[in-house]
Amino acid sequence: MASTLSNSVQPCRFRVLKDGTGSLGPVVYWMFRDQRVKDNWALIHAVDEANRANVPVAVAFNLFDRFLGAKSRQLGFMLRGLQQLQHDIQETLQIPFFLFQGEAEQTIPNFIRECGASLLVTDFSPLREVRKCKEEICKRVEESVKVHEVDAHNVVPTWVASEKLEYSAKTLRGKINKKLPDYLIDYPSMVIPTRKWPSADKFIDWDRLIDDNLRKGADVPELEWCKPGEKAAMEVLMGSKDGFLTKRLKGYAIDRNNPLKPKGLSGLSPYLHFGQISAQRCALEARSIRKLNPQAVDVFLEELIVRRELADNYCYYQPHYDSLLGAWEWARKTLMDHASDKREYIYTREQLEKAQTADPLWNAAQLEMAHHGKMHGFMRMYWAKKILEWTRGPEEALEICIYLNDKYEIDGRDPNGYVGCMWSICGVHDQGWKERPVFGKIRYMNYAGCKRKFDVDGYIAYVKRLVGEIKKRKPEETLEDRKPKGIRC
Repeated sequence: MASTLSNSVQPCRFRVLKDGTGSLGPVVYWMFRDQRVKDNWALIHAVDEANRANVPVAVAFNLFDRFLGAKSRQLGFMLRGLQQLQHDIQETLQIPFFLFQGEAEQTIPNFIRECGASLLVTDFSPLREVRKCKEEICKRVEESVKVHEVDAHNVVPTWVASEKLEYSAKTLRGKINKKLPDYLIDYPSMVIPTRKWPSADKFIDWDRLIDDNLRKGADVPELEWCKPGEKAAMEVLMGSKDGFLTKRLKGYAIDRNNPLKPKGLSGLSPYLHFGQISAQRCALEARSIRKLNPQAVDVFLEELIVRRELADNYCYYQPHYDSLLGAWEWARKTLMDHASDKREYIYTREQLEKAQTADPLWNAAQLEMAHHGKMHGFMRMYWAKKILEWTRGPEEALEICIYLNDKYEIDGRDPNGYVGCMWSICGVHDQGWKERPVFGKIRYMNYAGCKRKFDVDGYIAYVKRLVGEIKKRKPEETLEDRKPKGIRC
């Protein structure tokens, strides 16, 4: 069980995964979830610890081989952001950046051993693959090496916000709000390490590295509308031309639920997912202008803090966060009671992936995700619930939902994505509703309900234009439109 301590930067922001016997060696920050120089508590902690011990500090990043099925879309965005990060961290802080490829369970302990490090600082992630990796690293490093985990991703650290699996946003909201005065504070100025690393980091051929990785996942090409890196993230948040807080915030409370108003969304999710911007920085900037648009700011902070941290809470305390076993008991029962109900249509994963259904609204949502890399949040709910309606059972529906989300969404393989799928299909963080075929007591959504909320035909036309423009730019890399085909049962 990891112990929790307080550091000079912020109370309980880090915890000890392994308490070493002690040595005088460099500090290594193994970066993976929070890929930024500014507003990074993990980097601040690493530099602080290095300066206290009067030792040098380095940043290491391990490139997993297509982590959880990542494609060119996600890998290209991440690698181009890291290329900028290497330049920035060396220019502003004189901290070397080392890039490794392979299994982190081997590369990170090997690097720790080679440089004689005394402390390894790591990012926090609730995902099981990363947690298992860190457990193995703790076993493989020398007894003298300490390992600290820092939650630089959430405003209130996951283990501080709650010590248990929360049932809903309502049960977590009060706990987070109680802690916000201690944690929603400004960052200290970044300090340059007092001791320099003894040798320069290895040359990284970024062009070759990016090209190699893009070839591996070329079936899901990169996006043109979403520029990677910390500077681009801040431009989306605070830019003078089209920044969310400066130009688009006013209508957020209402427009965020309208698929025909993509500019009504913040546009920050890719940057938050890859840690190229801090949620805490976004919250601080939003709070500073709350008097101008109190309703919009409050709704934004609810999504940014409470909902995002609810997703981390779920994935951290529920080991089955991506399977039917992770649903509440009432939801599992109602889904299994209705698993054999007759469906009007049954579609295969391939048919769904290629948008070959009899529902033009669903097809538009799938095409928006496949080509644009970002399906509107409201449509994600409808999209996932129809997969439950059109597959042979809830297990298959959830598997397909997660597969498609992780493959095409720029912010896939994220706690928010898993929880979104689990909410839509398994009723996680929701309540039971009127019982009906197939869905049981899971919340139901249909085409008619969407028509009452927004201009469905307008959305379908919007996606058609969007996909057409993308195909003109990259005709060889995009999916082909297919006529809807269904298998009637």
